[in-house]
Amino acid sequence: MEKIIEIKDIGLCYQSEDSEVSALKNISFDVYKGEFVSIIGPSGCGKSTLLSIIAGLLKPSRGSVDILTERGLKDVGYMLQSDSLFPWRSIRSNCCLGLEITASKTKENLEYTDSLLKNYGLWEFRNSYPSELSGGMRQRAALIRTLAVNPQVLLLDEPFSALDYQTRLAVNDDIFKIIKNERKTAVMVSHDISEAVSMSDRVIVLSKRPGRVKSICTIDFGKNRGTPLECRDRSEFKDYFNSIWRDIDVHV
Repeated sequence: MEKIIEIKDIGLCYQSEDSEVSALKNISFDVYKGEFVSIIGPSGCGKSTLLSIIAGLLKPSRGSVDILTERGLKDVGYMLQSDSLFPWRSIRSNCCLGLEITASKTKENLEYTDSLLKNYGLWEFRNSYPSELSGGMRQRAALIRTLAVNPQVLLLDEPFSALDYQTRLAVNDDIFKIIKNERKTAVMVSHDISEAVSMSDRVIVLSKRPGRVKSICTIDFGKNRGTPLECRDRSEFKDYFNSIWRDIDVHV
C-alpha cells in the first residue's frame, strides 16, 4: 500500500501557570492511501490536538508529520465539528468558499463542485440557505465544501457530534459513501466507538493524557463490508467494539 501520511514521534507540551504539561507523547503511526482511520480515546487525551498537528495548524514540541503527496499540506482538507456554513450564503456559494479563499475558482473546479452537489443530493437545494436544510444535509454540504478544492486527505474532527442519534446513523452512511466514491483518504477523530468501528479500516486508541498510542485495531469486514449501518449488524462488530472498549481508560 502507498503511504500518504507519516507521523513520527509526535509530542506536545504546553506551559500552565504552575508547570509544563505534556499533552501528547511519542505518537507514531502511518496512514495509507484510501484508508479510513479513526482516532479514539478518553476525553482530554489530545485527539483533536493531534488532528490539528496533522493539519499543520499546531506545531508539535517534538517529532514530525509528513504529507507524502505532491502538494503536501495543500492536499489536506479539514472538516470541523460544526458545519460552519455561512447563513447569508446559498448552499452552492458556501460550497465554493474554499475555491475563493485559495484563488482557484476556475471553470473546471466549479464544474467539479456542481457535480458533487448533483451526485450527493444537494443540487436542487443549491440556491437554498443553510437554515432551510436539515442537519444531515448541512453536513453533506460542509463535506462538499471541503472536497471542492480536491484534497487527497480529509481530516474530520467529530463531524457528527452535533446531530441527534438517528440522523447521525444516516449521515455516517452518507459521508462514508462520499469519501469512498471520491477515493479520499480520511482520518477522523471520534469519541464514539461504534462509529469508529463501523466506518474505519483501522482504529487508533490513545491513552489518557499525555496521549500515547495504546493500541491499533485493524477492522476487517471483508470485501463486501457494506455501509457503516450494515457493519453494526455484523457478528464481528461486537468483538471489535469490546476490544477497543477494554483499551480505553475510562473512569466514571
